[in-house]
Amino acid sequence: MKHTVFIYLFFFLAFGAVASAQTAYNLHDMQREKLGRGVVAIRQSADQVCISWRYLSSDPTDVGFHVYRGDKRLTDKPVTTSTCYYDNYTSDTSAEYRVEPVSSQGSALSPSGHYRLPANAPVGYLNIPLDKPADGTTPSGQPYSYAPNDASMGDVDGDGEYEIILKWDPSNAHDNAHDGYTGPILFDCYRLDGTRLWRINMGKNIRAGAHYTQFMVFDLDGDNKAEVVIKTSDGTIDGKGNIIGDPDADYRAANGRILTGAEYLTVFSGETGEALATIDYVPQRGNLMDWGDNHANRSDRYLACVAYLDGKRPSVVMCRGYYTRSVLAAFDWDGRELKQRWVFDSNDPRWNSYAGQGNHNLRVGDVDGDGCDEIIYGSCAIDHDGTGLYNTQMGHGDAMHLTQFDPSNPRLQVWDCHENKRDGSSFRDAATGEVLWQVKSNTDVGRALAADIDPTHKGVEMWSWESGGLRNLKGEVITADISTLSVNMAVWWDGDLLRELLDKNAVSKYDWEKGICEPLAVFEGSVSNNGTKATPCLQGDLVGDWREEVLLRTEDNTALRLYMSTIPTEYRFHTFLEDPVYRISIATQNVAYNQPTQPGFYFGPDLKEGLFRGMNIQKKSIQY
Repeated sequence: MKHTVFIYLFFFLAFGAVASAQTAYNLHDMQREKLGRGVVAIRQSADQVCISWRYLSSDPTDVGFHVYRGDKRLTDKPVTTSTCYYDNYTSDTSAEYRVEPVSSQGSALSPSGHYRLPANAPVGYLNIPLDKPADGTTPSGQPYSYAPNDASMGDVDGDGEYEIILKWDPSNAHDNAHDGYTGPILFDCYRLDGTRLWRINMGKNIRAGAHYTQFMVFDLDGDNKAEVVIKTSDGTIDGKGNIIGDPDADYRAANGRILTGAEYLTVFSGETGEALATIDYVPQRGNLMDWGDNHANRSDRYLACVAYLDGKRPSVVMCRGYYTRSVLAAFDWDGRELKQRWVFDSNDPRWNSYAGQGNHNLRVGDVDGDGCDEIIYGSCAIDHDGTGLYNTQMGHGDAMHLTQFDPSNPRLQVWDCHENKRDGSSFRDAATGEVLWQVKSNTDVGRALAADIDPTHKGVEMWSWESGGLRNLKGEVITADISTLSVNMAVWWDGDLLRELLDKNAVSKYDWEKGICEPLAVFEGSVSNNGTKATPCLQGDLVGDWREEVLLRTEDNTALRLYMSTIPTEYRFHTFLEDPVYRISIATQNVAYNQPTQPGFYFGPDLKEGLFRGMNIQKKSIQY
């Protein structure tokens, strides 16, 4: 059913207002990043350039936007129905674009924004050249090379625009279950034009692999400049060339594993890469067998997140273990000191049952409506004060999704899959752990996804490897054949409110009438990361309008490509980045088995009259 909808949706401060009965964030008091206009220009074709920018919650509801190329104004009237514009620009020379907000009376507003389209710009993406590290050789004589891996985004210099923090993985990176030396992990910071600001070398005492090094990029101290928090060790070299600890220490065993030695937690400046503070990592590994084995397969499983534990300022939470013992340690950074807020340890007799409940990822949000964030740690939840909130006892899993699934119910829910060959896939209340429905299975269910892809069914749909098909909010099967649906990442890509699916280097769209998924965009020349996980470097609303971008590496590992949708849209929304749940989901995307972004409110085609809560809506016209 084809339809055209023209709707202005003006959210009060953030999209989270839709779930005001559930999440009780006081957005006026919360420390949040100062976002700029996020202007970006991408060639849609050889003849046309798409300019896209952010609509901010600080903008008045009647705001419009003029677009300029150089000194020439391109818009006769301010753009008001979306936050993108198409310029018929055929020259292959560079061009400076500027976006200026104006009121309905024509007076200038702020912030404005600009972007320089480079000469000979490619069609469909922004090319970001990289400084590829040199190859190396392990002590056992094995050569290795580097490839771009997971990335995160943060405003490191306070100008309101994001930079990329990129992890370089050596080709001999190992899972914790395998022996072998690895090359050192490297971190770079790049501007979107490819300018490298710094490089951090984690050193020989940090092993490379998906579960060892989780990195949090966030403005923790409120100076409008993001910090980078990483687990380090002796020999880590910061972005200014300073060495942390003993430069001569070598803790690598003969089998390449690191079973002993110093473990630190370091806050780095996002602007310079300088190590600002280093403390002992909590918890230390201690006796390996206390975690369940003698070769660090369980003790060296790490997770991390950012959470507003007091409802006002973000804390960083570093985690160790989930197969057996699980420990979460929360820290606050005030610009001078890294102070411990609390430690949750399943070895505490009160929390013994929480052992073995963690996933290869985690989610963060205010699930109980107290204005403070909780941490969804797989099958259990940790309250904002570091105590156990609930525990479903369904054990470890590989994928998990937290959002408001039901547009008429403000409560947050969790769609999770389980590895125990018993519990299959479960849909639960995020605040209480109450299982709303479940599809049991005697197999290891390794993948699960949630996205609103079918407008004929209310709310967000769910599926997994062993879900028996695509299911609606009630657990009812919509279609049994999901062979064409990927169970990987999701992305808001085209111009409507449905979500699309992202797998490897392609975006596809579900046709609910045919019951199949069909290709929408293929990013030729780019590849995904993390083997069969096939995830991008990063996915999310990073620049431009409310739709999401996809960051991938090139086949030769010499550049990143930021793909942006140039499909026209008839909607404008505040940037997703202003929702705390969504913003933190970007920060935690790099953690272990990457999961897609998801907001703390419902977003999809059910955003229509009768389902808006706490919003000021101006409806121009609706045609179905």
